[in-house]
Amino acid sequence: MSATSPALGSTHDPALRSAIGKATKHLMPMLVILYFVAFLDRTNVGFAEEALSVDRNISDAAFALGAGIFFIGYAIFEIPSNLLLKRFGARFWLARIAVTWGIVAALFSFTTNDTMFIVLRFLLGVTEAGLFPGVIMYLSEWFPNKVRVRMFAIFYLAQPFSQMIGAPLSGGLISVGDQVTPFHGWQVMFFGEGILAVLAGVAALFFLTNSPQQAKWLDDRQKASLTAAMAREDHARNEDGPKGIWKAMASGRVWYFTIIYFCLQVAVYGTTFYLPQQVSSLLGQDVGWQVGLVAAIPWLVGLVACYLVGSKADTVGRRRRWGAMFYVTTGLSILGSAWAGANGQPILGILFITLAVASFLAVGPITWAYPTAFLTGAAAAAGIGLINSLGNLGGFVAPIMRTAINEVVPTDSGAFGIVSLGVLAFVAAVMIFCTKFFGGAKADELLDTSHVATTRPRGAAERAEDPHAAATRSTKETNA
Repeated sequence: MSATSPALGSTHDPALRSAIGKATKHLMPMLVILYFVAFLDRTNVGFAEEALSVDRNISDAAFALGAGIFFIGYAIFEIPSNLLLKRFGARFWLARIAVTWGIVAALFSFTTNDTMFIVLRFLLGVTEAGLFPGVIMYLSEWFPNKVRVRMFAIFYLAQPFSQMIGAPLSGGLISVGDQVTPFHGWQVMFFGEGILAVLAGVAALFFLTNSPQQAKWLDDRQKASLTAAMAREDHARNEDGPKGIWKAMASGRVWYFTIIYFCLQVAVYGTTFYLPQQVSSLLGQDVGWQVGLVAAIPWLVGLVACYLVGSKADTVGRRRRWGAMFYVTTGLSILGSAWAGANGQPILGILFITLAVASFLAVGPITWAYPTAFLTGAAAAAGIGLINSLGNLGGFVAPIMRTAINEVVPTDSGAFGIVSLGVLAFVAAVMIFCTKFFGGAKADELLDTSHVATTRPRGAAERAEDPHAAATRSTKETNA
């Protein structure tokens, strides 16, 4: 190996690039499917609201409590689930999560009363807990920081896919159930989509791999290169981040990003919960296929924006600037949609909603790049779990906050409730921008360090070089 040859695991190492390409092809489709089905089972209850009221006398109060209590169960069990994933391995644990939440989702088809509905919603949150942060941690162990936001963005594509495909799928199952089976349509929907999650969990056992060393689809050089790259970053994260579970949970930086993620989730869920109703109000039509078609437009645009931004956000500067910009755009777009609704401007309203959805989908993967740059090992399991669990409480707070503000300041369009959701996006923008004063995580510094491409790695990364390459170099040195 000459002095100018790409170092093992460096940015310009062809073996690293090919390993990343293979890992993307083998792992990402399964992870997207898992998240797609999770979103489907989390939100399909909205399609059964009226039918549950008629057929099972589920009250509005029980439905509202059930919608929110999901996030309580989700938050309580996030960190324990992430720690167990670290112990048992991502392949088994992510499969377990999907199978158990699928069983609970299918049990909704047997709902008989308010209590059962509320208990099942809580259990759905408990069993799904750990999926999202587990995948974030899993990706941070497989993909170097340089390409990690791109992988997060691909994973995030499950959100717009679930919104675009989930509605016709749920509606179709309800129609088939009512017309073809002796059961209620909503029962067929819950059971069918629950079993879909079980099948996805079983498939995960076959398609996921715990680590590069266990990947049969990587050759020895690719394994060594990817292992070297991740070892270099792990060394930087170990130097820079908190050590252990309790230090991670007490870390000021972890709590800092928890606040940012909470602000993001308030904007996300506050917008998505009411998207069909807001589009219906802007168009002056009842919720139906036309409203559903228009409501799919923001997600289609968001899908494209999420992937394009994630693919290019590969430097510290871009992540900070683009993160702040997209948070500001999210806030301004939510405010714009409120103004359009209050002033009878449906086209502008749809445009602003589209910008809001595209912006918060684009900024989500960027946001996760920060904690994964300084958390590793058990600290990552606890820290990422904490950020996601408390951040997701924004989904519990958003509809309550919007409703409460609309009651205090009532308007026909509910503009002030919408405005309240956008304000927190500006807080997140300021906080992301202020990360420039943190001094930078050492793993982030590797993003903009070009010399690693032409020098040999040190420490653990160097020891990861495959024996064949080492023997070849030794022979050449002897002959010289």
